[in-house]
Amino acid sequence: MSDAELSAALPPPVASPEWEARLASRRSAPAQALIAPGPSVVELDRILTLAARTPDHGKLFPWRFVVLGPRFRAEAAEALRPLAARQPGPDKAAKVLVKLTAPPVTIMVVSSPVPSDKIPVWEQELSAGAVCMNLEHAAGALGYAASWITDWYSYRPEAVALFGIQPGERIAGFIHLGSMAEPALERPRPDMASKIQRLD
Repeated sequence: MSDAELSAALPPPVASPEWEARLASRRSAPAQALIAPGPSVVELDRILTLAARTPDHGKLFPWRFVVLGPRFRAEAAEALRPLAARQPGPDKAAKVLVKLTAPPVTIMVVSSPVPSDKIPVWEQELSAGAVCMNLEHAAGALGYAASWITDWYSYRPEAVALFGIQPGERIAGFIHLGSMAEPALERPRPDMASKIQRLD
């Protein structure tokens, strides 16, 4: 960005009933239920650009996006099958691999903390989580459904290595994007009275 762009005043928030309604009905889609069409290359670039406008203490950008194409995901799933057999509940571990291959588009969000004396790693990891949520919102704004998942292959060292994760990095999530053949069903929501504390 130029200095002029960095000093430009941004518009203040404006009430948006449409945005409120979208948030009120936001629901992650089952990854295996996502079908084509997914975002085009141009739409995906827009989604990623919007997702990057996220809280980021210190302006460190402590995350990165990896767009996983269909061929890579198919090869990764095949390479993960022998590892699935060694997981607790091997049948389930193998079955969830379809979540990795079925959706039209997948973005892997990688938490990449930046060395800093001022910004704790925890805050940087929270920023990566915020990017994941922003990806879901941006996809919804363009008319696509999204699923944010991790599953066992996000945590096992031998599995993580297949995705090019570097030392000090962690997979914040696989964000799968596409269209829904049927509307997603509502899920239980928290009793807000039990989740809100007010200190006067």
